[in-house]
Amino acid sequence: MAPDTHHTEVGSPSGSPFAATRAAAAVMDARGVLVGWSAGAEELLGYEAAEVLGRPAASLLAAAGRAAVLTAAADLRHEAAQGRQVGAALRCKDGRDLAVALRAHPWVGPDDARFWLLLAAEEAETRRWEEDLAVLSGLFNQSPVGLLVSDTDLRCTRRNRALERMTGVPIGQRLGKRIGEALPDLNAAEVEATMKRVLATGEPVLDFIQRGLTPADPSREHVWSTGIFRLQDSEGTVLGLCHAVVDITDAHRARERMQLINEASIRIGTTLDVGRTAKELAEVALHRLADSVTVDLLDSVLRGDTPTPGPADQGLTLRRAAHETAFESVRPPKVLAVGELSRFAPASPQAQCMADLEAKFIACLDLTAPWLDEDPTRAAIIRAIKVHSLIAVPLTARNVLMGVATFYRWRDPEHFDDDDVTLAAELVSRAALSMDNARRYTREHNTALALQRSLLPQRLPVLNAVEVAGRYQPAGSDTELGGDWFDVIPLSGARVALVVGDVPGHGVQASATMGRLRAAVHTLADLDLPPDELLTHLDDLVARLTEEEGGGCDEPHADGPAIGATCLYAVYDPAERRCTLASAGHYPPAVAGPGGGVDFPEVPAGPPLGLGGLPFETTELDLVEGSLLVLYTNGLLMARDQDIDIGLDSLRHILSRPEPALEDICDELTTALLPFRPPDDVALLVARTRALGPDRVASWDLPPDPAVVVDARAAATRQLDLWGLQDLAYVAELVVSELVTNAIRYGKPPIRLRLIHDQNLICEVSDGNSTAPHLRRAHSDDEGGRGLFLVAQLTEHWGTRYAARGKIIWAELSLPR
Repeated sequence: MAPDTHHTEVGSPSGSPFAATRAAAAVMDARGVLVGWSAGAEELLGYEAAEVLGRPAASLLAAAGRAAVLTAAADLRHEAAQGRQVGAALRCKDGRDLAVALRAHPWVGPDDARFWLLLAAEEAETRRWEEDLAVLSGLFNQSPVGLLVSDTDLRCTRRNRALERMTGVPIGQRLGKRIGEALPDLNAAEVEATMKRVLATGEPVLDFIQRGLTPADPSREHVWSTGIFRLQDSEGTVLGLCHAVVDITDAHRARERMQLINEASIRIGTTLDVGRTAKELAEVALHRLADSVTVDLLDSVLRGDTPTPGPADQGLTLRRAAHETAFESVRPPKVLAVGELSRFAPASPQAQCMADLEAKFIACLDLTAPWLDEDPTRAAIIRAIKVHSLIAVPLTARNVLMGVATFYRWRDPEHFDDDDVTLAAELVSRAALSMDNARRYTREHNTALALQRSLLPQRLPVLNAVEVAGRYQPAGSDTELGGDWFDVIPLSGARVALVVGDVPGHGVQASATMGRLRAAVHTLADLDLPPDELLTHLDDLVARLTEEEGGGCDEPHADGPAIGATCLYAVYDPAERRCTLASAGHYPPAVAGPGGGVDFPEVPAGPPLGLGGLPFETTELDLVEGSLLVLYTNGLLMARDQDIDIGLDSLRHILSRPEPALEDICDELTTALLPFRPPDDVALLVARTRALGPDRVASWDLPPDPAVVVDARAAATRQLDLWGLQDLAYVAELVVSELVTNAIRYGKPPIRLRLIHDQNLICEVSDGNSTAPHLRRAHSDDEGGRGLFLVAQLTEHWGTRYAARGKIIWAELSLPR
């Protein structure tokens, strides 16, 4: 029977210093006399056979004396009987004493004669051989490092006990087989390719990674670090390979966890968006930690509100913020979609972890657990894909509960353990901090955005002069605040002011400055200032604001809050179908005629607001009824990082075939010219002009004669009869009488009376004197001074505006219902 490889003495017999072909051999008879002498003995001690045969063997002992001969011979026989070797010092022929190891083997010769075979080897060589033998034996029989020897066909010829314990494959099932035959769940193809390379090149491979499942632990993937080197004999013939295998599963997993945590610090929290952070958490944990990951958040967190600190009550309702899963061949029921409400049963791990703010995990999930039946939809999914373990971790930061993250395993056969819970908690902690920062940012951003939108027109006025539509698009799709704005301001005489402006920069500062400028434009517009004068006053205001921000310095700072702001101010008069414009560093408007022709009129561009210097100039345009007047900020034309001329061409192309509805025009312009996330905010205002024809406007030139006041009242009454406004006749007569009387008494020719039938009845009296009247309270003994007071009491509004020559006093009367 062949000896068991495990239990035979490890080491080659031919390598022993006591092998017959290597040791010094002599034969001693029962009397202790040498009767045989080998060539090895002659080589070791220098004596020829003739010199030692017939002599007592003890005579070769060095420094022992003849008295020690019998003692040494007795010791030698005793040790030989015990199967051991003894040490001795032999005298060489040249006089040297040589330390040797002796072994004695008795045998019985012919006629029952007893003899001893003496074998000797140098003690140093014997010690080296014994040490080598001990090391080799320890590696194969005692070392925790797995060892395997394979031949040139990559088949196992020997391996140690440690490797058997690692793999769980008995020696009988491993010898003579390749790795793929014995362990099919390992990366056998990659391992054998490496073995062939080492056989061919002779270059050893260190720290080669093997991973897979073994019979020793079929539910958990293990990782081994393997060193492979080539085995050769003394003549260089390749005998095979030796594999040194160390199980590094725990260290490898610890390293993978650290890598995942480092990766999470980079990939989680890349934006100040709560939903995006939740998705990043799910994406990072998928495959590396779990087969499915869900993140459910409180609605208040998604809105940016501050949840109540501390644990949550039972029965809390959340909303699905992220869901990542590794469904492949399994077809589960309908998965809860992102954005849908998510409820957890009170006994569920999710509800419990939110109740005490500690992670919960179920290493081996019972699919018949009662709490699953309280949530049929989630239970159907868990049972369909056979989830075997889960971890629920509360999303908390600064003692504020924001939601819960759940990690499921169903593809990976290994159950969650304590290390996995620690890893999940670390990932969730990092995500929770980012979510809390995003929540705070969302809250502050929503506040700032609400402030900004409150500073913009909440509702565009409905006017007879123009039909209008506008758009405001913040930069980055509602993630950046800006300073662009537009406005539509009703003016006296049925006119309307169309305004668009751009404050440089982003953030609350730009929005606040925009609000101040818009309020200033409204105030100046109420004064009925011409466009160039209005921009001059606005320029002074920006310079003062900049000086205030600069701490009272004499020179405005170039990086002040509104320095470089631009504005285009246009006034359209529907009675004359004329538009008067002035620009402070702003792009000119686009004008599209009813026939489709598009023009960009040349409007002298004054300096941006706050810089001072050159005066502002006005431009007048006569517009055909139904013309489109399009005002915009630079973000509309350059949002796609294109040349300004390309943007103007695109704008011209779209306006050349306008949609009938202004809202559709705005949509088409923003869709065609703006990317999904524009780099700059955009303000757009589209106006379609209307005209007030002769049927809506009546005017009379009046001589500077007080007697004409009667004729003016009569003419006004007749015109009101034609318009069907007889109910206003009495008040209108008083207003016309007072305004015409003041113009004749205090003004200069030419004097003109005009009535406009708009949303209100407008009475205007113009004269050539630029001095404006003032409203005052007359004393009881005053003969005059009550005219404007009566006008103010009888009308909705009244005021003065200046013309190129003289002034216009106007008053508005509300029409009867």
